[in-house]
Amino acid sequence: MLLFKNIKLLHLKDKFLKFIADPKYIFGIYLLISIVSAVLKYIGGPLKYNNYMIFKNVFTNTLAERNIYLLYPDIHFDSNHYGVFFSVLIAPFAILPDWLGIVLWNIANTSVFLFAIHKLPFSNAKKAFFAWLCLQEFITAAVSLQFNIALTGLLILSAVYVYERKETQSAIAILIGFFVKLYGIAGLSSFFFIKNKWKFILSIIGFGILFLILPMLFSSPNFGIQSYADWFLSLSEKNVSNQVLGNRQDYSLMGIVRRVLGNAEISNLVFLVPGILVFGLPYLRIKQYKNLPFQLMILASTLLFIVLFSSGSESPTYIIAVAGVMIWFIIQREKSPLIIGLLIFVIILTCFSFSDLFPKYIKENYIMKYSLKALPCCIVWFRIMYELMTKDFGKDYKLD
Repeated sequence: MLLFKNIKLLHLKDKFLKFIADPKYIFGIYLLISIVSAVLKYIGGPLKYNNYMIFKNVFTNTLAERNIYLLYPDIHFDSNHYGVFFSVLIAPFAILPDWLGIVLWNIANTSVFLFAIHKLPFSNAKKAFFAWLCLQEFITAAVSLQFNIALTGLLILSAVYVYERKETQSAIAILIGFFVKLYGIAGLSSFFFIKNKWKFILSIIGFGILFLILPMLFSSPNFGIQSYADWFLSLSEKNVSNQVLGNRQDYSLMGIVRRVLGNAEISNLVFLVPGILVFGLPYLRIKQYKNLPFQLMILASTLLFIVLFSSGSESPTYIIAVAGVMIWFIIQREKSPLIIGLLIFVIILTCFSFSDLFPKYIKENYIMKYSLKALPCCIVWFRIMYELMTKDFGKDYKLD
């Protein structure tokens, strides 16, 4: 009887391991969460899906040639900060009834992210592991109906297509992200690994011109050009408003320092200039360019950098940074106690910092007050920079 129970337990354990190691199951969970979170937001009413109303209004305002960066309190609170090209992306969803548009919007964002995971040069088990570990941050972004989910996928795809020598597809992924949220330009971090650089450059120029004028086809050239000028002004104002102690923005390296010191006046440039210099140091190791793990580590560094060095980083933005952490962790050949400890630190303090895992008092008086959500990712980024500068990526890392 005891032997029978042991055999049954081993069988159940085997089934469980197969379940968590098969990407199709966790991918299905992602899609289900994207649908359920969208439906619940719609049921809660327009105030609950305010982000989607802002997105939808980008399209309707572009059609009517109204400034897409002004406040429209009769439709939504807060204002839009995406480029006018976003009106093209949101159009297929905006023309639908809200209940359907919201659901399909979340599914579309999720699908881009899942496709990017699928394209990563990892085994199926590691792809599933990647998705499981990103799940909490995905939920945070999906509940907010955020474009950050798709943006993470686009950033990953921009690098993966370089590995696959698909320069045009990489250029398109970069440009979509750039014309919506500027972060996409970080995809150029893989430029030095491109084999056919002229094909890539011509693709950037060609599709860049196309994406520039597309919104003008259902508005006007004057409105399109003015919108890009308005976008610059909007982002400049937002950067200033983000640098406020104690708000729900600026969860970044700068935010930690500003809030610990109690000085909101410290300029981003104090961090950005040395940060960019440190970020660029690994490119001096030209002999490492040929190693795919080195290229992936650059991608991990990029995903973390754009979040940790942006005053606009908020909780739903961290799907980008955590994806970078997971790439770093997965390609480690030796999972030392330090590496595992850093991963656990990220999962607890970054991924679950606003969950019930932490009492409200801790969240409000420490995590939010000092931007501590960013702290584990900051430590991992510095660790990544150390590895990029010292490790031999031909033998110290593995993908399969």
